[in-house]
Amino acid sequence: MKKPLFTGVCTALVTPFLGDAVNYPLLELLLGRQIAAGIEAVVLCGTTGESPTLSDCEKLEIFRRCARYAGGRCKIIAGTGSNDTQHAVALSAAAEAAGADALLVVSPYYNKATADGLLTHYSAIAGAVHIPVIVYNVPSRTGVDIPVSVYRELSKIPNIAGVKEASTDMGKISKIRAICPDDFSLWSGNDDLTAPILALGGQGVISVLSNVLPEQTQALTRAALDGDFDTAADLQLRLLPLTEALFREVNPIPVKAAMKLVGYDCGTCRLPLTPASSETVAKLKEILLPT
Repeated sequence: MKKPLFTGVCTALVTPFLGDAVNYPLLELLLGRQIAAGIEAVVLCGTTGESPTLSDCEKLEIFRRCARYAGGRCKIIAGTGSNDTQHAVALSAAAEAAGADALLVVSPYYNKATADGLLTHYSAIAGAVHIPVIVYNVPSRTGVDIPVSVYRELSKIPNIAGVKEASTDMGKISKIRAICPDDFSLWSGNDDLTAPILALGGQGVISVLSNVLPEQTQALTRAALDGDFDTAADLQLRLLPLTEALFREVNPIPVKAAMKLVGYDCGTCRLPLTPASSETVAKLKEILLPT
């Protein structure tokens, strides 16, 4: 029986920049803030962490520094996905050597693998490491929606821990829980669906929102995991305006603007992503800094 890698909140951490370089002191400060809030795990160099515009050298330095800083106080989950299986295997092995506790691996994008290709891809990555692997399904970005039948087969691999499901398809969420074994963990990949997915047996959320409000996001998941769905639903709805504002533009454009408003200037995103529009900043300010 596999033990859940984490329950509750895992923050998909932003990558702060100072000019063109990664701002490592601020990255450690952000990680410390998450640890202080009781967050059990963070994803580094995922979608929110701008993985497409980080070099492998930058990613590995981020993994090393954060693993050293965390010192076991929270799990360090490294984003190592690629649409090139050999590259994903090599980066995943290097991330393990750098101190990562687990991996988050987005499905191959653009080249649109078949079900057999997806199964072979993830099997190769899991076979190259000794740490848990989280499958990441986000069809709006990758162009492929991983079938539940693939999850069922992947669940048989001992170190595939579960899936971050960001398809927004609640019918599919139900099928995952019905077809896959109980020890194949399910984490929400959408902040606006955290409570509903936990109600269907999910273990938590891999969250953008918790960059800005870690304690409140943690309170939502804890209420749901404790079976207090009235409180969880109330918190979900109270957080909805900010959740929606964080996705007015493509992630992580708005969340970087939000972080600046709450006192953490993480710089802007690397191109081709651009700074948040004045309308987005105004909306975030209205929610986070009401007059």
